[in-house]
Amino acid sequence: MGYGRPDKSVGVRNHLLVLAPIDCSFEPAKKIAAQVDGAVAVTQYHGCGADPVIVNNLVGTALNPNVAAVLVLGLGCETLTVDMVADGVRPSGKPVETLVLQQEGGTLKTQEKALRILQRWAQEVAEYRPEAFPVSKLTLAVECGGSDATSGLAANPAVGVACDKLIDEGGTVIFSEPQEMIGTQHILARRAVNKKVAADVYRMIDEDEARLKARGVDSRWMSAGNIDGGLTTIEEKSLGAIRKGGTRPIQGVLQDNWDRFDRPTKSGLWLQDGTGWDVPSVTHMVAAGAQVVCFTSGQGSTTGHAIAPVIKITGNPVTYQQMEDNMDINAGTILDGSESLNSVGDRIYKSIIETANGKKTKAEALGYRDYIVFCRNRAAEHLLGHC
Repeated sequence: MGYGRPDKSVGVRNHLLVLAPIDCSFEPAKKIAAQVDGAVAVTQYHGCGADPVIVNNLVGTALNPNVAAVLVLGLGCETLTVDMVADGVRPSGKPVETLVLQQEGGTLKTQEKALRILQRWAQEVAEYRPEAFPVSKLTLAVECGGSDATSGLAANPAVGVACDKLIDEGGTVIFSEPQEMIGTQHILARRAVNKKVAADVYRMIDEDEARLKARGVDSRWMSAGNIDGGLTTIEEKSLGAIRKGGTRPIQGVLQDNWDRFDRPTKSGLWLQDGTGWDVPSVTHMVAAGAQVVCFTSGQGSTTGHAIAPVIKITGNPVTYQQMEDNMDINAGTILDGSESLNSVGDRIYKSIIETANGKKTKAEALGYRDYIVFCRNRAAEHLLGHC
């Protein structure tokens, strides 16, 4: 049950997005959003230049089907203007308005005008009624963070089962974090639908390994939490990480750079050339169209997202007991023998559908609205020969 948008996409939430293109206008944006039910404010912290990667991800966030209407709030002297974002959103047909603090006469006058806009939208959105849509309208993002030895044994494979079920119903799955695919290039490339996609898989992972080496970081590096959780090598971690994408063919690699920002063009499994940093990885997959997120964590995580519900899953039964306030699903039942892999996968799939139908995740209920836009250093990418 979802909300049809003018561009034929389907939202599972009805957020009113107050988007500050630069952090200089974020404090007013937050105060405005806090006064209207259903409104949420986001920004980015890479300065006020019109970097295409930043613009594309802000526009992508606004275009996500979970957003019902967009108010773009700028300061006025930035290069990344409100119109750059609004112009990218308008073709979708969803309501878009812009306000500029310096032109409106400061925060109080802007706030009054903004609240009237949001109040009108909130009343309109309150009248929306969910309609039945096929599961094929769903795009799921999958992410892992704070991995331990149970992640690759239980949580990620169970999410993979759910992904396969969604894809078999005509849905779409995106998974990113090329840093956590190092050592598995040959496995993923075998699943590519053609030779070009296979080459793209190798390129994406090899380039991420080159970035690590250029920073003087061992490509076999893992976080302290990964090691404390029993993981011994990056290959072991990667072999577990890629299982969250299931077993279906890889349709392509979605680019997210200065020349291209890709969204899935058809159903199936897609990789995204993103970051291994949890929150921006989720942010970029949501900007590519994902309405729901499955996030696995062996050590535990509190992560939510500004506009997409995040279902958190752990394969560690101890973590589930200790962090039950934050973790939605205990996949540790696979390890204690009380439940099969397929049974937990079915349970996760059911949770995806329930969440799409409006059930709040624990992060949503707690009001956690994580949002970070990631951008690589363009000079470094040139020196590495990546652009």
